[in-house]
Amino acid sequence: MESVQAIKQRFGIIGNDPKLNRALEKAIQVAPTDISVLVTGESGVGKEAVPKIIHSLSHRKHAKYIAVNCGAIPEGTIDSELFGHEKGSFTGATQTRSGYFEVADGGTIFLDEVGELPLTTQVRLLRILENGEFLKVGSSQVQKTNVRIVAATNMNMIEAIKKGKFREDLYYRLSTVEIQIPPLRDRKDDIHLLFRKFASDFSQKYKMPTIRLEDSAIQLLEKYRWPGNIRQLRNIAEQISVLEESRAITPDTLNSYLPHANNSNLPAVIERETKKGDFSNEREILYKVLFDMKADLNDLKKLTLKMLNSGDTDKVQEENETLIRKIYGTDTEMEEEKTNAVELLPPHESRVENPVEVNREDKYHFAEEIEEEETLSLQEKEIELIKKSLERNRGKRKAAASELGISERTLYRKIKQYDL
Repeated sequence: MESVQAIKQRFGIIGNDPKLNRALEKAIQVAPTDISVLVTGESGVGKEAVPKIIHSLSHRKHAKYIAVNCGAIPEGTIDSELFGHEKGSFTGATQTRSGYFEVADGGTIFLDEVGELPLTTQVRLLRILENGEFLKVGSSQVQKTNVRIVAATNMNMIEAIKKGKFREDLYYRLSTVEIQIPPLRDRKDDIHLLFRKFASDFSQKYKMPTIRLEDSAIQLLEKYRWPGNIRQLRNIAEQISVLEESRAITPDTLNSYLPHANNSNLPAVIERETKKGDFSNEREILYKVLFDMKADLNDLKKLTLKMLNSGDTDKVQEENETLIRKIYGTDTEMEEEKTNAVELLPPHESRVENPVEVNREDKYHFAEEIEEEETLSLQEKEIELIKKSLERNRGKRKAAASELGISERTLYRKIKQYDL
C-alpha cells in the first residue's frame, strides 16, 4: 500500500493539513475494494483527484476510467449518455449507441456533481448499484455491467433529500464510504505553499521571473476566505503573474486582486439580481403581499367584532387609529369608511342606554364571510400562478412544478382540482 506522501508526489497534491491527509488515507484504504465512495466538499477544493487515486490503486487500474460531469449534461439526454440508446428510440437517434456504463464495464466511473441528476436517472443508477443491471433508452433487454462508482458533490445531500431533490436510498448506496475534502480556508498553512507552486508553474509557462509575496501580503493571503478555494487561488496567481510588472507583490497589489477582501472574515451575503420576468422573485413578492393582506384582514375582523360588541365606534377608532389608517388611508377616506362602519352596526335606541344585543351567530357569520372572500382571493392567485408557470414552461408539468416549488403530484392534483 502506497503512503500518503507518495500519493501526493504522484498526483501533484500540495499540502500537509491533517484533514487533507485523512481524506487521502481513506482513499488509499478503500481503493482495493469495490465499495462505492462519495466525495464531498465545496466547489474548487480538488475533489476530482480522489477518484483518480482510487482507480489507480484498484484492481481495475488497467480498465477504463470515465469522468462524467452530471451537471453539464441536459436532462433530456443524460439517460442516453449514461445508459445508451437504441436506434429510433427518440428523434435524432439514427443509430444504436453505447452508454458510459457499458463502455466502462470492468472499470471505474466518476460521477461529478451527482446531486444534479434528475430523479428518473437516480432510479436507474440505484438499480446498477444494487445488481449491476440497466436498460438502454428504448430497449426492453436487461444488460449487465461491472462498474465501480465514485461520486462527488458540493451539495448538502441531507438538505437535498429533505427537499425531495435526491433519493435517500441512493444517497446511502453511494456513500458507503464518504470522503470529505476540507475547504482552503481551513488549510491556512497550505495556502502559501499552493500559491508558490502555481506561481512557479506560470513563470515557466509564460517564460518570466517568478512572483513572490512580501510577508504582509502572505498574511493577507492566509486571512482571505477563498470562497472559490484552490481554483480561485490558481486563477489569482495566474492573473498576478501575467499582469504585474514588479515581481515583488505588496499587500496593496494582492488586495486589488481579491474580491471583497475587506469582508473576507465575515459571512458572505449573496444578493440576487432581480431580472425582468424573474418568475421566482415575482412569486415571492406576491406571496408577501398576500400574507400582509391576510394579517390586515385578521386585524380588521377583530376590530369589527369589537365595534359590534361595544357599540362605541368613536372610542374604538381612537384606540385603533394606526390600524384603521393603514387599511383605509387618508383622513377623508377614514371619515367615509367610519360612516359606513357605523351603518354596519345594528340599530340602537340609545348608544349608551339599552343597547341592542347582537346575536353571536350573526357575528361569527360576518367573520366567516370575510374569511370566505379571503380564501377565494388566495385561490384565484394560486390558479393564476399555476397558469402562468405552465405557460412559461410550455405545458411541461415537471418544470412548472419545480418552478412553483411544489411536487409534480401536488401540481397534478391542483390542475385537476381547478380544471386547468
